[in-house]
Amino acid sequence: MIGVLCSIIAGAVMSLQGVINTRLTERIGIFEANLFVQGTAFLLSFLVMLIFGRGDLPAIRGTKWYYLIGGVLGLLITVTVILSIKGLSPTAAISIILIAQLLTAALIDLFGWLGAEKAPFGWQKFVGLALMVGGIVLFKWRAIKGG
Repeated sequence: MIGVLCSIIAGAVMSLQGVINTRLTERIGIFEANLFVQGTAFLLSFLVMLIFGRGDLPAIRGTKWYYLIGGVLGLLITVTVILSIKGLSPTAAISIILIAQLLTAALIDLFGWLGAEKAPFGWQKFVGLALMVGGIVLFKWRAIKGG
């Protein structure tokens, strides 16, 4: 149950953050906004680690290189979410982002990439993705038809 609750919170907060970051970008610029967002996240993460952290940070030295690119991906995520919301409506942008996330996660499961346990990608998942794409088309129907 905690996984479901955290997933709901993450989805809601990601949508809020995307719109907030887009508005901040309009005021101060995309890379300036990203610096503020990522810098704030770094400072808060550092503080939370100091208070609650019980892990083994020095063990990072023995970690595979591709597990260390989260910060690079964070930059890419923040910038591309801002640009997609700026170019589309928040609903359309987040819908497309969700489809891309779901498809990528399904591929990770299917092939067992990055240490994930392999899981099949059956016809139900294809139907689910098709329904999501159909939902985006319905959301953007007026724009698609030129009205």
